[in-house]
Amino acid sequence: MSQIYDRVALIGLGLIASSMFWAIKRAGLAGEVTGFARSSETRDTARRIGLCDRVCDTAEEAVEGADLVVLCVPVGAMGAVAQDIAPVLKRGATVTDVGSVKRHVIQDVGPHVPDGVHFIPAHPLAGTEHSGPESGFAELFDNRWCLLVPVEGSAPDAIARLRALWEGMGSNVDEMDADHHDLVLAVTSHAPHLIAYTMVGVADDLRRVTDSEVIKYSAAGFRDFTRIAASDPTMWRDVFLTNKDATLEILGRFTEELFALQRAIRTGDGEHLFDYFTRTRAIRRGIIDAGQDTDAPDFGRGKKSV
Repeated sequence: MSQIYDRVALIGLGLIASSMFWAIKRAGLAGEVTGFARSSETRDTARRIGLCDRVCDTAEEAVEGADLVVLCVPVGAMGAVAQDIAPVLKRGATVTDVGSVKRHVIQDVGPHVPDGVHFIPAHPLAGTEHSGPESGFAELFDNRWCLLVPVEGSAPDAIARLRALWEGMGSNVDEMDADHHDLVLAVTSHAPHLIAYTMVGVADDLRRVTDSEVIKYSAAGFRDFTRIAASDPTMWRDVFLTNKDATLEILGRFTEELFALQRAIRTGDGEHLFDYFTRTRAIRRGIIDAGQDTDAPDFGRGKKSV
């Protein structure tokens, strides 16, 4: 790949930002990558491990002269960050983000983006249960999807350039409008995470089963719930507060399905249960066929799992 941007600024240096840096360097997609994190401890860690070509002590310093600015902070913090950096954004630069909610980000960030600066929200559908600057790796985005959510008036050449960056980092790229994105993600990510948190919380509350037994005898289903529920609590708090309507809609549908399954179990309706489980297996097969997971043992998860 050839260089796409002269300078990229990463604001927030967690899993996604650190993976972006290593992926950009792997393919030579930017001349320089600057970075900023609010915590001095995170900045020190970034410098120690060589994360970013230059780690700055302020967000304004990091974005000055940058052709692409990537907001990699929790969605609840993006508006304040955008307000801080707005005065020093380079004319012709692009501001994007990696948040898993889009309508709220557009409402919070959009008003602060100055004229002459492109704003193209985005969301890489990739992650692990780990967080922090040391958790990133260049392969995180390989064969994963990144959704671009252009706002009204987004320049086609700026969209094409950002698409090329994500493709250069290994992603498949698609475009989607904000409200549809938020509904799709409520189904594929947000509601499943809430259910996982709930199931782990239920296990914690069951005093009839000791904590040691819950841990010691964890079967694959519960083990995967705990993997999901280990994700960053700040990020997920913000997701549910900012994608409220879509998440509540999907949870309402989930509750209806759960009541139907409860009824089938209570009445001994084996046919209903069998048909339901048969139908849902097809979803799993579709995910494997789409190359988004593998049917290898242990779900194909190795050390650097996604």
